Amino acid sequence: MNKTPLDALPRRAIPAFPGWWAALGPGVVWMALAQGSGELIWWPYMIAKYGLTFLWLLVPACLLQYPLNLEIGRYTLLTGESIFHGFIRLNRRLGIFLWLLMSVSFFWFGAFASAGGTAMAELTHWPDGWSQREQSLFWGYLSIAVFLAAILASGVIYTLIERFMKLVAVITVVGLLSACLQSDVTATLPEFARGLLGPTAAMARPWEAGDASKLLTAITFAGLGGFWILFYSYWLRDKGAGMAAWVGRITGLGGSEEAVLSDGFLPRDEPESAERWQTWRRFLSADILVGILGNLLTTLMTCLLAYALLYPKGLLPQEYELAVVQSQFFAVSWGEIGRLLFLVVAAAFLTDTWLATADAVSRIQADIVLTLFPAAQRWPARRWYYLFLGLLTLITCFTMQLDAPGPLILTSAVIGFAGTILFPPLLYWLNHRLLPPHLPAWASPRRRPWLLAVSFAVYLTLAFLYLRSVLGF
Repeated sequence: MNKTPLDALPRRAIPAFPGWWAALGPGVVWMALAQGSGELIWWPYMIAKYGLTFLWLLVPACLLQYPLNLEIGRYTLLTGESIFHGFIRLNRRLGIFLWLLMSVSFFWFGAFASAGGTAMAELTHWPDGWSQREQSLFWGYLSIAVFLAAILASGVIYTLIERFMKLVAVITVVGLLSACLQSDVTATLPEFARGLLGPTAAMARPWEAGDASKLLTAITFAGLGGFWILFYSYWLRDKGAGMAAWVGRITGLGGSEEAVLSDGFLPRDEPESAERWQTWRRFLSADILVGILGNLLTTLMTCLLAYALLYPKGLLPQEYELAVVQSQFFAVSWGEIGRLLFLVVAAAFLTDTWLATADAVSRIQADIVLTLFPAAQRWPARRWYYLFLGLLTLITCFTMQLDAPGPLILTSAVIGFAGTILFPPLLYWLNHRLLPPHLPAWASPRRRPWLLAVSFAVYLTLAFLYLRSVLGF
């Protein structure tokens, strides 16, 4: 691999900060993408089935992802390179292993489109005479076709993703907040708040070993987890944050093609760049907190609604009713119109998971191929992106047929969890060992990465507990 060593990367000034309103965005995309699994499916499922037994795990589970996002974003802002490029710099074989593991984990994400299809099937009961499964798959395939056409017709693809995700995030927050303000829900709020501090009563029903994967997914993906968390690096790249302003963006057929660089740049040691970096560093923390705290807020609201409305009735979201049961959330405040609105919203933020994931995984695949294989650079990054986008569409359309959405989403999550365990030590070695000797002193990490150590210890413990629950040792 003819890869430019870090010490040979050209040096450029850190770009000026464009302003907070213009810069914020990747964190909102992060928040909206997270709504497609933990917020809508697994946390409400655990609350509806076991009451408040596991609620106290939610807040720390969300906060665990802060140090990982911070280190992922730091590398991209300082070099303009993707985080996967950084992993390959650490060790080529390790990078290839992570690439293969990531590829396998994303064979199944078409399940989010079919999960969104469950909402549209309940909303329309169309096509007439088809089973619920067939209707769900029909709407899943239709949503994929619509999103694929939107990607191809867009100018800058990331801009399309960001605008759509912002719209979904706003509608979801407003709708959930309205539902939570109803008297039937607010009456349970004091007991719910106590549940955040620890279990308030015995488990409502006996623990089922089959729920171990669901609980692991709920905790690890309280926000984004597995290889999804690496998407943040690619959103920052196409947003042009920090040194990523110099590396180019992937455009749709509606925009002019840009040269997208694989190798990045290092910041020059100059007062102006040092001053600009301090602003970019504050932006990174703020953007991550927008994603994490926004995700925490909406997850808390779906959990509150599940506790107030689903738990007393024993209603559980599963199989081809993942988005159907929760439609009662909006029915509380707006009646039948609210129920129908929720189904539309649920379809949007479940299928937008397919949109954002298909886009991000295609970016990652194109980036890795161009990084590992110099001969691949005969094709521009945009062509590789479209190739992988087409392949992912075909693969996910096939895997959607294999099972109901829930089991497929769990399969992807459990495979991705293996990557989550590896990320903290890799990020430490990359940002605190490999990169600092090549940076100006003002750009080197200022604090010891003890938060990374905490995340690593927790994820390692979760892996042990999961194996113990599943294998019974």
